[in-house]
Amino acid sequence: MQVNIKAIHFDISDKLLEFTNKKLDKLARRFDAIADINVNYTLVKPEAAMNKEAGVEIHVPASGKLFASKTADSFEEALDLCLDALERQLERTK
Repeated sequence: MQVNIKAIHFDISDKLLEFTNKKLDKLARRFDAIADINVNYTLVKPEAAMNKEAGVEIHVPASGKLFASKTADSFEEALDLCLDALERQLERTK
């Protein structure tokens, strides 16, 4: 499985990279058909409260591409919401 993580409009911290890899490893262990994962973190409007967006795209060879994008107060929370949505999508495609 290949993982690509991109940060748009900010520099990503090592702590966020570790958190992301840990969460994606859990997802990959649960669903072994995942070929690659692309994660995009975006800082939407620095002055707003809900300004951190995570978009996750998963490529599953049998099903195609699955995508979820969520906005929250922190990147960790946004990633958790994305992964919850993607788990439901993966369960449906199984």
